Amino acid sequence: MSPEFIGLFGILIMLATMFFLQIPVGFAMAIIGFFGIAYVTSFDAALMMLGTELWTTFSSYGLTIIPLFIFMGMICFYSDVNTKLYNAAYKWLGSTRGGLAMATVMACAGFAAISGSNTATAATMTSVALPEMKRYKYNPVLITGSIAAGSTLGVVIPPSIVLVVFGIYTGQSIARLFFGSIIPGLILAGLMMVTVYVICRQHEDWGPAGPKATWWEKIVSLKGAGEMLVLFTLVMGGLFIGFFTPSEAGAVGSFCALLISFVRRTMTRKGFFKAVEDTIRISCFIVMIIAGAVIFGRFLAITRLPYAIAEWAITLKVPSFVILWLMIVVFIIGGAIMDALGLLLITIPIFYPLALKLGYDPIWFGVMLTIVTTMGAITPPVGVNAYVVAGMARDISLKTVFKGVTYFLPTYIICIILLEMFPALVQFLAGAVK
Repeated sequence: MSPEFIGLFGILIMLATMFFLQIPVGFAMAIIGFFGIAYVTSFDAALMMLGTELWTTFSSYGLTIIPLFIFMGMICFYSDVNTKLYNAAYKWLGSTRGGLAMATVMACAGFAAISGSNTATAATMTSVALPEMKRYKYNPVLITGSIAAGSTLGVVIPPSIVLVVFGIYTGQSIARLFFGSIIPGLILAGLMMVTVYVICRQHEDWGPAGPKATWWEKIVSLKGAGEMLVLFTLVMGGLFIGFFTPSEAGAVGSFCALLISFVRRTMTRKGFFKAVEDTIRISCFIVMIIAGAVIFGRFLAITRLPYAIAEWAITLKVPSFVILWLMIVVFIIGGAIMDALGLLLITIPIFYPLALKLGYDPIWFGVMLTIVTTMGAITPPVGVNAYVVAGMARDISLKTVFKGVTYFLPTYIICIILLEMFPALVQFLAGAVK
């Protein structure tokens, strides 16, 4: 049996353990990677690799960025930032047809820029936006579709935990990944708003206009979102000019988020301890996935499967964009059946070397993959954001939620095509980072 075939067989066994035995993705990658290395080399070599890789992974200074940015997002989550952001977006957009759904997308983008999590954004915006849209008799398809799709912006707009993990795993600049994703994230949010407009043109009764706000009410509403704008500007501005490292930016952001919540008295004792608890739980989950991915990646490297695939793809008599779209299709299908972060870390060892061989910019490729895998958060059968929305909107069926998100799926494809045609949309800000 050739090493390459052993690598391919290992991937199949790993997927089987996840889906049939329900083993968490991090543990599945670690177990199959360990025994794969033991089979290809020796048990002693696998043990030595396991100790070395786990120590290297868990002692890495770069991993400190993960709990810091998660803590910043959790502080904002439990200090009622969501309501202020939604109120500001509602005052500015609510008086147009479909305006509440557009306001939901904008509020999702704003909260995503702080939380960096799509599930946190989905849960937050469902609790805030769902009652308001119901009150104005919005169609359940538009309600749930706009919330579920808008909440995926948490993975695209920085600070995105998925981009952090991609940067740590591939050795790319996290600051450049953050800034490279800003324009694509805004494009995706804009396309979602256009989608709401088109839907309401076709179904005029799906999104009735709300009451018109005065200019003074609009201006006053910005006060509630002002602190978060300052927080985002401080964190990203410090990264852009090179004043902060990514870890320092996370620490400063967490401190400022705490300061804002205490000054405004929006953080309770229970909320603070809940934020700490969620930060620890989510951080441990992510670090375990990274550790498992490192071990599994070493197994694939030993089998030379990623390099064999890259060399084979180079020999194909097809343009590089054809191979890119084949990868995109794999990510779309994979994103529909498993978590975006887990999918990325499983496939990066295979597709990342291939992308470099084809001459694609690694920052551009990372942002592209983030957007592609984000589709999985609303695509059946997994579609975790759809499940979160359906779970919180108990009187709306999961079938209705998935029907709503199908209207928004073309926005991702359009965004991907735009990034492929105009790589400068990613590289412009990424290249300016010091």
